[in-house]
Amino acid sequence: MAGETVITVIGNLVDDPELRFTPSGAAVAKFRIANTPRIFDRQANEWKEGQTLFLTCSAWRELGENVAESLQKGMRVMVQGRLGQRTYDADDGTKRTVYELDAYEVGASLKYAVAKVTRTPRRDGGGQQNHGGQQQSSGWGGQPQGGAPADDPWSTGGNSGGGTAYSEEPPF
Repeated sequence: MAGETVITVIGNLVDDPELRFTPSGAAVAKFRIANTPRIFDRQANEWKEGQTLFLTCSAWRELGENVAESLQKGMRVMVQGRLGQRTYDADDGTKRTVYELDAYEVGASLKYAVAKVTRTPRRDGGGQQNHGGQQQSSGWGGQPQGGAPADDPWSTGGNSGGGTAYSEEPPF
């Protein structure tokens, strides 16, 4: 993380998160958030709306699946992650720069809402699931003895659960 620009943005989801999968099976949810600052105008002695920031975010793997399952358009969220920029040539020949946020953490804001959090089964580094703190027997390298679990959706490496495949792997 050295040298990276890590920021936290609070805003509202502009669209429902879109869940896709890379050819290797990694899930990624893309979503956009909007944040409009309120600025106090001392001349008019009133609050005014500032310029809205629209930011495209990506959440990878389990975080992406959880985002797609939990959040929808209009919800207020907090997103923390690495800010990056990308320059490309537009169809009209002009160069354009976009800013994107690779999310490390995403949470629903409870400022104007209530939520009940449900913990999902946790996967360890070897791809196996840890159900409720019970460890599964594993061999060297974190792989379960006797091969991958039969219920491991990532063992096939295919696109499971629909969506369109992404062509690139996550940036981290």
